[in-house]
Amino acid sequence: MADTGRTTHHDIIGRDQYPMIGRDRDQYQMSGRGSDYSKSRQIAKAATAVTAGGSLLVLSSLTLVGTVIALTVATPLLVIFSPILVPALITVALLITGFLSSGGFGIAAITVFSWIYKYATGEQPQGSDRLDSARMKLGSKAQDLKDRAQYYGQQHTGGEHDRDRTRVGQHTT
Repeated sequence: MADTGRTTHHDIIGRDQYPMIGRDRDQYQMSGRGSDYSKSRQIAKAATAVTAGGSLLVLSSLTLVGTVIALTVATPLLVIFSPILVPALITVALLITGFLSSGGFGIAAITVFSWIYKYATGEQPQGSDRLDSARMKLGSKAQDLKDRAQYYGQQHTGGEHDRDRTRVGQHTT
């Protein structure tokens, strides 16, 4: 039986459907057969680079010239109106800063009040476990301090009474 109509896996892999892609193109160029292809491609790349570079150079020089002209025209106006513009700009900057900071403080206050409300109503907001742990540590340290103060207070008052008794005993003998 002749398998002329069938294609096998070997036939598909063996075909070179795209001879100018990737490694095949590089091998084609190195073999010397693609020297015309390589030169024309290099010329096209160079022409594209020169065109793009030249366009960008022209645009940057036009931007520089426009900036210099605008600065030349605007400088006398800025000098004339600076007694008005500088205080106005400072006032606007202070107003914007004030509004932004008050808004930030307001958002922070709302967040804190929301957290406190959740904590007070029994919900467990984020970080409440650390707050409870810190409260327990502070409570235990405060209790330790209280116990120490009582102990030293009793020693101090007890010690005075003992000294007074010994003094009284010494004077009588």
